[in-house]
Amino acid sequence: MKQRLLPYYVHPFVWLRRIGHRRGYGVHSPFAYNFITRVVYEKTPYYKYTDLRAEEKNRAGEECADWLYEPLKVKRLLFRLVNYAHPRTIIDAGRLSASSLYLKAGCLKACYSGTCELNDLFLDKDVPVDFLYIHNYQDPAFSLVAYELCAPHACETSIFVLEGIGYTPYMRMLWQSIQQDERVGVTFDLYDLGIVFFNKKMNKQNYIVCF
Repeated sequence: MKQRLLPYYVHPFVWLRRIGHRRGYGVHSPFAYNFITRVVYEKTPYYKYTDLRAEEKNRAGEECADWLYEPLKVKRLLFRLVNYAHPRTIIDAGRLSASSLYLKAGCLKACYSGTCELNDLFLDKDVPVDFLYIHNYQDPAFSLVAYELCAPHACETSIFVLEGIGYTPYMRMLWQSIQQDERVGVTFDLYDLGIVFFNKKMNKQNYIVCF
């Protein structure tokens, strides 16, 4: 029998350690400040939220046991990120879950591809990866290989999102190595998620955000 994944937990010490990084406090970069305040902390009640919530619950009985494992705030942020990026392509690499609904809804014109298998990530040379969501933090090797396969296909406007960067020592190590990647520009550490931008015109920096 497949082991059911444990839900996310918010540890008080994590919140206390990050309280000084809320809502863009101390961030001087206009780009980073606008991204944090207008995307990460955006509170607009998008009309799609209600429909998406109803759809994911309706499908819960038909899908895998892990269908609803991600917290609502993460799924809604994924929706906002896609809506912000307007990508041509979206790759969803990891466990099948309700977050796929939010990724698709963020940009209906985007070409969405979801996979649980690394073999499906061997992309043709000219295939761009505008938006990538890697979510399999319990298998850091999967996350690492998925990143390495897709990073060569990133462009200046690409956004990669990595789940669970603060959950385990292995994921923290992987996140540090991604920050050091010479192809990477600005990164945002939300503990639950790591967000990677590839625009090298911006100064390379990692921002910690209390999410």
